[in-house]
Amino acid sequence: MKVGDLVRAKHSEKVGIVVEITQKKCWRTWRDGPHIDWRKIDPEPHGVVLYSHNDGTVEIPAVELSLV
Repeated sequence: MKVGDLVRAKHSEKVGIVVEITQKKCWRTWRDGPHIDWRKIDPEPHGVVLYSHNDGTVEIPAVELSLV
């Protein structure tokens, strides 16, 4: 995934465009448990995605995006 790619989130039919790639931490309760400890996880790539139906961008983990 790179800037300018068209992507779709796993659980969506909407298509957006990647405007930036960032590194962020993402706590997944189903995997990591309910008690958040940011020291236990590393940053992972997120796509900053612009959708036509939103006023701004949305940051989505790269593993949740697929190329169109």
